[in-house]
Amino acid sequence: MSELRNKMKMDLEIRGYSPTTTKYYLRNVSNFAKYFNKSPELLGEDEIRKYLHYCSTEKHLSEGTINTIHSALKFVYTKTLGRAWNTDNTPRMKEGRKLPVVLSKTEVKSILDITKNLKHKAILMTIYAAGLRVSEGAKLKINDIDSKNKQIIVRQGKGKKDRYVMLSDNNLKILRLYWKKYQPETFLFPGKDPTRPISSRTIEKVIVASAKKAGIKKNVTVHTMRHYVECFIMVSVTPQDQLLNNLV
Repeated sequence: MSELRNKMKMDLEIRGYSPTTTKYYLRNVSNFAKYFNKSPELLGEDEIRKYLHYCSTEKHLSEGTINTIHSALKFVYTKTLGRAWNTDNTPRMKEGRKLPVVLSKTEVKSILDITKNLKHKAILMTIYAAGLRVSEGAKLKINDIDSKNKQIIVRQGKGKKDRYVMLSDNNLKILRLYWKKYQPETFLFPGKDPTRPISSRTIEKVIVASAKKAGIKKNVTVHTMRHYVECFIMVSVTPQDQLLNNLV
């Protein structure tokens, strides 16, 4: 389905879908085609229903994953192939709601305390203090740090929107210590190749390793730290600054 794949890729890019979403949509449609060993052009509603049912009952994929597959198939059929889509016959799965894993103040402090590598500490503290997504923290550039106005510019975040977030005094102190030691040139946190940013996967590995060393049994991710910050959005005194005061 190389010709169809190229056309679908172009349709996704024209509509401004992110590279990550584009990759997953193309992969999901490719897996659908491989399952029946036919191009989607030769398949229809019955096959879509059978495949979604297979993903649920045999592969035991989560509701969210199945809905992503559903969205990818709907896109290729309605946008790329220009076919009708019967919502009643091919509905999205109802997703259950689970409470997010939330770290306590003590747990966050223990993770930051035990992270001894200055670069890794600076990354985690910046993501935590500013409430960034892992991809946003990874892609920060030096000129995104506005120390004069005490803010960080997050470029092309979720929904391809730019925004400003708080840069606390303690966060700035750590970043200055980090910059003096590493002196990055373009990206604030470069990867092994200094011309490219550190990967989100590497950052996730850092926090998992630190949480394990700290003896935390919860399923900790960088997003877990965002949940902690979000719990205090309505609080006038920012808990992240209070915590950073104890670390810097």
